[in-house]
Amino acid sequence: MSGSSLSRAAMPGIFVLLWSTGFIGAKFGLPYAEPFSFLSIRFALTLLLLVPLVLVMRIPWPSPLTLWGHIALSGILVHGIYLGGVFYGIYLGMPAGLAALLVGLQPLLTAACAGPLLGERLSKRQWLGLALGLIGICLVLGSKLELGDALFAGFGGEALLCVFAALLGISLGTLYQKRYCTHMPLLSGTIIQYLGASVLLGGGAMLFETRQIEWSSTFIMTLGWLVLVLSIAAILLLMALIKKGEASRVASLFYLVPPVTALQAWWLFDERLPLLGIAGMVIALAGVLMVVRSAKKAAPAD
Repeated sequence: MSGSSLSRAAMPGIFVLLWSTGFIGAKFGLPYAEPFSFLSIRFALTLLLLVPLVLVMRIPWPSPLTLWGHIALSGILVHGIYLGGVFYGIYLGMPAGLAALLVGLQPLLTAACAGPLLGERLSKRQWLGLALGLIGICLVLGSKLELGDALFAGFGGEALLCVFAALLGISLGTLYQKRYCTHMPLLSGTIIQYLGASVLLGGGAMLFETRQIEWSSTFIMTLGWLVLVLSIAAILLLMALIKKGEASRVASLFYLVPPVTALQAWWLFDERLPLLGIAGMVIALAGVLMVVRSAKKAAPAD
């Protein structure tokens, strides 16, 4: 296998590893800033890095101008509503693990909508893989969370609404980008997406938050990680994966995010990972492999 083939094969795994750190970053950073203000600063710093890079590299901007509107709307969905919903839900008291579980329902929602919206058809094997992935998530996080009233203690319906909005945003955003934005230049298109998300989140910060920031060393390091690793490296990987694969295949990768997040929480916060959780990780991985391999077999030869 050539070096380029190895790089392409490693892209999904690298994306899952980087994307899963977002929940950890929220847990580290939200004690020092309100969610919309936090995300607005994150996007502003990201744009300060990306815009000069695009200008120096002379990367073309999307054309025609109508494409700018589609890209901005996809950014509002994928970045603004998704991240805003997750961060605000955790800020309101929802456990990061439960937020990961709810957002982890994305592949089922995306697969259900991919048929009527994009004309993609899933085989019975792929649906079985998606179902296994969902079971795996429930086992991983169910092994860490207490069932019953204690599961929802500490937050109310507002937090649930925020995270469900995030689920809807990332699902519709993935489908919308696949339908209307597959030919956008990655770097310049990502800038437009962040601009659209910044308008939404900046407006939310102005209307609903005090915009006070505690510039601690923990917050600064967390912000740096989220800007460089999440908002640039992981997002560009996501855009590339959406561009080269079916929406349902890309969405299936999100099944691996909660198990990987659980591993990171065990490493960083010494959270115990029961055998039931390990079994859930294996089942989730098996489900993802079923979806991806079935889609590859069904794809026409080049």
